[in-house]
Amino acid sequence: MNKAITINPDDNIAVALTDLPKGEAVTVNGQSLVLKVDVSAKHKFALNDLATGDEMYMYGLVVGTANGPIAQGEAITVGNTTHKATTFSETKTSEPVWTAPNVSQFEGRTFNGYHRADGQVGTANNWLVFPMVFCENRNISTIKRAFEKALGYEKEDPYTRLVENMVSSHANGQTIDGLTLEKQAETQSDSPFKNVKIKFITHQAGCGGTRQDSDTLCRLLAGYLNNPNVAGATVLSLGCQNAQTNILDEAIAALNPEFSKPVLYFDQQSTGSETELLENAIKGTFKQLVEAEKLERKPAPLSKLAIGLECGGSDGFSGISANPALGHVSDLMAALGGKAILSEFPELCGVEQVLINRMTKDELPGKFAHLMRSYSDAAEAVGSGFDMNPSPGNIKDGLITDAMKSAGAAKKGGNSPVNDILDYTEYVKESGLSLLCTPGNDVESTTGLVGSGANVVLFTTGLGTPTGNPVAPIIKVSSNTKMAERMADIIDINTGPVIEGTKTIEEMGNDILEYVIQVASGEVEAKADILRQEDFIPWKRGISL
Repeated sequence: MNKAITINPDDNIAVALTDLPKGEAVTVNGQSLVLKVDVSAKHKFALNDLATGDEMYMYGLVVGTANGPIAQGEAITVGNTTHKATTFSETKTSEPVWTAPNVSQFEGRTFNGYHRADGQVGTANNWLVFPMVFCENRNISTIKRAFEKALGYEKEDPYTRLVENMVSSHANGQTIDGLTLEKQAETQSDSPFKNVKIKFITHQAGCGGTRQDSDTLCRLLAGYLNNPNVAGATVLSLGCQNAQTNILDEAIAALNPEFSKPVLYFDQQSTGSETELLENAIKGTFKQLVEAEKLERKPAPLSKLAIGLECGGSDGFSGISANPALGHVSDLMAALGGKAILSEFPELCGVEQVLINRMTKDELPGKFAHLMRSYSDAAEAVGSGFDMNPSPGNIKDGLITDAMKSAGAAKKGGNSPVNDILDYTEYVKESGLSLLCTPGNDVESTTGLVGSGANVVLFTTGLGTPTGNPVAPIIKVSSNTKMAERMADIIDINTGPVIEGTKTIEEMGNDILEYVIQVASGEVEAKADILRQEDFIPWKRGISL
C-alpha cells in the first residue's frame, strides 16, 4: 500500500493515505522527500517548496494558494492556505473524447420495479401524505400515528423502555447507573399491504415567506408526485396559505401533462371540524392504499434507473475512493441509457470549465454559468461565499478549501458527456449525466434530487451521516473502512478497499451498481430505510450553503 499519492501527475501537493510521522521518508511519483511535520491520513503536504502566492494543485486544478513560504514535506493547513479556484468561461477550451466503460456485466440486466403509466419505473411504491403548509403538520402527525400503529410499522422502542426502567428505579430509590439499553428482537410488520408503503412528509414552508418560495415548494411537491416511486398522495391544506392547491395542480400539469396519479385534497377551513377533516383524509387514504397494493414489481431495463449522486460529511478520502467509484456508476448509467444526476453547485466551484468542456448542447454552458455565478453572487451579497462551504468536519479531515472539496466532489459525475443543466425543481429528461442546481446542504440537496426524478440516490460520506428520504432509497457509501466499521448501522457500502489498494475504482463501481440493482428490486433495504430516516427540507432560494 502506498503511503501517499497524487491524484493527477501535475499536482504539487500529495495526500497521505495513512498517518505519517515527522521525519518519515516518502516517495510520490518517483520523487523522494522527508516530512517536516506529522501528517495525518487524509491530509496533504507539499511536494516542493512553495513561495507566498504560489498556487496549489490537486486533481490537476487550482485548489488554493500559499499564504507564506511552505517547505517541501510541510503539511497544508487552513493556516498556510487561502482558497482559490480555477477560473472558467462559457466557451469550451477543449473537446474531451469519452470512452464508455465496459458494460458487459450489466448488458441485458433488469431490476424489478413498479411501472407507471407515463413509462417511468419506480424502485418503490409509496403513497405520500403531506401538507401544503406547516400549519397542517400536527394533523399529518396524527394521521401518521394512526396508520403506523394500525399497519404494524411501529417497532418496540428500546429507548422508551430504558426511560421507563429509569423512572421505575428512581421511584424505588434505586440508582440508574447499572441500567442498559435492552435490544429488541427484530419483528416483521403485519401490514396487509405488501406492495405499497405509506410515507409522510412535514415541512416548515408554504406561507409567511416569499411567494417565490411557496411557488418553488409547489414545483418541488409536483416533482415528488411525478417521481415513479410515488403511487399518489393525500394532501392537507389549511386554505389561506400562499402555497395554494391550484398552484400545485398547475405545477403538475406543466411538469407532466399526462399525469394520472390520484391526488386527494382535504382543506381544513372548508371542512370546518378538524375531526371531520382527519376522518375524511384517513378513509380516503386507506381506499387508495387498497388500490396501490394491486401494483406489483415487474422487470425493467437498467435504463429506467435515475440515480442521484450526493455527498455529505465528506473527508479527505471521499474524492479518492467513494466519489470516483460513484463516477464509474454514473458512466455506466450513461453507457446503459440510464440517468445520473449530479447536484450541489457550491461544490462544483473550480471544476466549472472541466464540466463545460463536456457539455453536448450549445445552450448548456450559458445556463450553467448563469446559475453558478448568480448563486455565488447571492452568497457574497449576504457576506458569505462558496469559499465558506467546507464544514469544521471537512476541514478536520483534510478538506481545507472549497476548491479542494469541489474537485473531489465533482468526481461523482464521472467522465461522460453532460447532457443537461437543471435548475432547482426542473425534472430530469435526458439520459446520461445531468447537473442539478441545489445547495451543498445534504438534506436540501437530496430533497431536490428526488424532486427532480431520482428513483434511488447514492450518497458518499467520509465522516458518517444518517440522511434519508421518504420517497427514494438513500444508499450510503463510505470513503474509508474505519468509519464503515464504526458506523455500520448507517453504511451500506464501503469503498475503503480502494484506499487500501485491494480494489480498483472500476471494480468498486461495479459492486455499487450491483447493490443498486438489489435495492431497486426490493431485495435489499437501504440502511436509511431500515432506520426510517425520512428527511425533507425544501430549499428557500435565499442563501443556504
